[in-house]
Amino acid sequence: MQVLKANDPEATLRAVEVLEKGGLTILPTETIYGIAASSTSEKGVRKLGQYKKKPLGKPMPIAVINQDMAEEYAELNPTAKKLYQTFLPGPLTVVSKGKHKLVPGVESEIGTLGIRIPGYDLITKIIKGLGNPIVLTAATNIGKKRPYEIDDVLKNISEKQKALIDLIIDAGTLPRREPSTVIDTTLDDVAVLRQGEIMFNVQNSIFSRSEETTMNTAKELWQKYEHHAGKRAIVYALEGEMGVGKTIFTKGLAKAMGIAETVTSPTYSLNDQYSILNPSVPLSAGVQYKLEHIDAWRMQAPEELEELGIKKMISDKSVLAIEWADRVVVVIRKYNEEAVIIWVKIEYGEKENDRKISWGVL
Repeated sequence: MQVLKANDPEATLRAVEVLEKGGLTILPTETIYGIAASSTSEKGVRKLGQYKKKPLGKPMPIAVINQDMAEEYAELNPTAKKLYQTFLPGPLTVVSKGKHKLVPGVESEIGTLGIRIPGYDLITKIIKGLGNPIVLTAATNIGKKRPYEIDDVLKNISEKQKALIDLIIDAGTLPRREPSTVIDTTLDDVAVLRQGEIMFNVQNSIFSRSEETTMNTAKELWQKYEHHAGKRAIVYALEGEMGVGKTIFTKGLAKAMGIAETVTSPTYSLNDQYSILNPSVPLSAGVQYKLEHIDAWRMQAPEELEELGIKKMISDKSVLAIEWADRVVVVIRKYNEEAVIIWVKIEYGEKENDRKISWGVL
């Protein structure tokens, strides 16, 4: 493992050499320290997958120098083009439909590709020298300390991961900024998959005057995100006062998923699990849905959600409905990259049965 300072004239040339040979480079970005591989090197992408402990099919974003290069590898719709023109270069990853020109393991299993244009000269020079995009992702795994300096990386990875690193480019301590925001433009409605340095308020709301309307709203939100089922965990993070209708919402979600069991509040059990029992409800693409219904009201600390096994639920690609999610928000946000997280807030209206239901990234 070689270490060079970012201001060393050899740093860019050496990084290009390493990436061309299928190696991995730790390097600074405008947000945190990242790790890079060449997007056209099967060896490099496979090695990066080992480092990040990601199986093939788990998407890995690429970095390009401009929109023209992005359009060589992805289909940019009008929404994506507007985001490029408004926010890039900068800490924004735009997810589009890939053109399948990169080696296996870069695009997702459904053919989508995350692309960003970093506002960082060193990375631009490396991409130009390489002649093709680089795969660029955080240098530490989810749940670990954000790497703002090289020690943050080395202290939070295993010896096996260290052995995979060929080059480190050290720029000292970086400013403490949020990671990049991730926007999916492949859907009918733009979806914020991860809120980061650039803040988007993608939010919708509806007024409910009955439990039936609340349950139907849950059904609509299931249908909106159902295509992720079996590919990523889906988390409905429910906020709202006591008695506002969080469990009613979950009942609607369960019904939409085809769950025949009666859903009750898990206040005392903390977590109830439901599977589809009704054979008359068709499964999309043969996916066997499972709902984890969690109530965080009695949790004394967010870490209790970890003890409950949320990590396994996420890795199992389950559907989670978490009541009182605002109490465990720190833990939920750790899984931004692995799960689709929909924040749902239910509030009392002016009349007794009135509710305002808001959803999105709040």
